[in-house]
Amino acid sequence: MPLPLLILALSAFAIGTTEFVIMGLLPEVAGDLQVSIPTAGWLVTGYALGVAIGAPFMALATARLPRKMALVLLMAIFIFGNLFCALAANYDLLMLARVITALCHGAFFGIGSIVAASLVPANRRASAVAMMFTGLTLANVLGVPLGTALGQVAGWRSTFWAVTLLGIFAFIGLWRVLPANADEEKADLRSELTALRNGKLWLALSTTVLFAASMFALFTYIAPLLGEVTGVSPQGVTWTLLLIGLGLTVGNILGGRLADWRLDATMIGVFASIAVISALFSWTSHGLLAAEVTLFFWALATFAAVPALQVNVVAFGHDAPNLVSTLNISAFNVGNALGAWAGGQVIDLGLGLTSVPLVAALLAVLALIATLLTHGGDRPRLTPATD
Repeated sequence: MPLPLLILALSAFAIGTTEFVIMGLLPEVAGDLQVSIPTAGWLVTGYALGVAIGAPFMALATARLPRKMALVLLMAIFIFGNLFCALAANYDLLMLARVITALCHGAFFGIGSIVAASLVPANRRASAVAMMFTGLTLANVLGVPLGTALGQVAGWRSTFWAVTLLGIFAFIGLWRVLPANADEEKADLRSELTALRNGKLWLALSTTVLFAASMFALFTYIAPLLGEVTGVSPQGVTWTLLLIGLGLTVGNILGGRLADWRLDATMIGVFASIAVISALFSWTSHGLLAAEVTLFFWALATFAAVPALQVNVVAFGHDAPNLVSTLNISAFNVGNALGAWAGGQVIDLGLGLTSVPLVAALLAVLALIATLLTHGGDRPRLTPATD
């Protein structure tokens, strides 16, 4: 893989760490800023909404810039946002800083995936996108635990100082290593918006929403499931999360290679696997070994879909690759919120924690149906920007 891909992966690692590490630091943030834990939890929601709402606007705002310059500018916003987080004197300023940081998230992953695909031959595009998103999976495996440990020892602000430093390294790498595509076609607002008329593009985006909803319906409640149903200790939950992170990483790489082979078949197979494994976990969650094995394969199947989903929306929105790739990140965050809500609803209805995997399975079936509808008829073509 080319060195620029490693720089994109480093950037993804930094962005993924700053998004998720706040969940491990909520007690420290709440205590220092004198707010309740639920109030501090809104810092997670504020970031997600910043990604979902801000991503398409940032994509349009940078549409006429060369992609390298757009990524450098977005990383500069990331650095400023994390520096602002580290210096925030109160809760309101920290919330504002989180939202500012989130503005770069969706557009960076959207534009970055197009650049990643352009760095390799046509038959390795999905693998290149997977390489970039490996940084995001490693953020969950390494960045979040290490960032949480640092914040617990040296104060939560130290974590944001460390992420700021990561952002600076990524900024320098993007500026020095990322190739400038002088001949790339510049988009304008009209052409970007015109591409949104494709009905199958919206089906593809709906598939991403349903996939993310399936994933987070289960993932959001994985700790109480393991603790109350499987009987895993709090320390054991941490080790299980590391196992899940390993599965996510392997699945991401494997999914990229499978999508390079055949996009539609990969998505159909992955969603069918997620549905079956999620439903199976409703039963295997009662035994420790069975639960651990099931969750590893669930994680593997889940993140095998990520590079395919990113390539999928670009295939149907080839006239506006920057915008549709970014919209896909927004769709993912919408699905996050939908999945967490759906899982919570069945618990509130008194159906029990073991009903949550069944909801995840149902959402995966809906994603499978959306995939079949999307890929019916003519096959999509990849964006000229990556040809």
